[in-house]
Amino acid sequence: QVQLVESGGDSVQAGASLRLSCVASGYTDSTICLAWFRQVPGKARDWVAAMQREGDTSHGASVESRFAVSQDAAKNILYLQMDTLKPDDTAMYYCALKTGLCSRRPGEFKDWGQGTQVTVST
Repeated sequence: QVQLVESGGDSVQAGASLRLSCVASGYTDSTICLAWFRQVPGKARDWVAAMQREGDTSHGASVESRFAVSQDAAKNILYLQMDTLKPDDTAMYYCALKTGLCSRRPGEFKDWGQGTQVTVST
């Protein structure tokens, strides 16, 4: 059974940095995609960034100059380094896993973590 456990969320001021972590376990497929999504109450879940297990990464246009996804493959940990945070980045951040190639569609991801809250104040 796949388990995804996020951590690292916090309440910070605009301009600060945070690093989110997602520990993944229980998967058996060799070709997987791990992704970060975020969601605010009342809105759809938005794709933030993703990483193929082999190392290819992609980032959303609104964050690509400030956020960076990476992994510690040996420890099965996905990271999201977030710099120059803005109030608009306030959301619950989720880690998700799918087999095969990465996608930006949340409906294609079968496994999700519980989320970690990021709050950015002015």
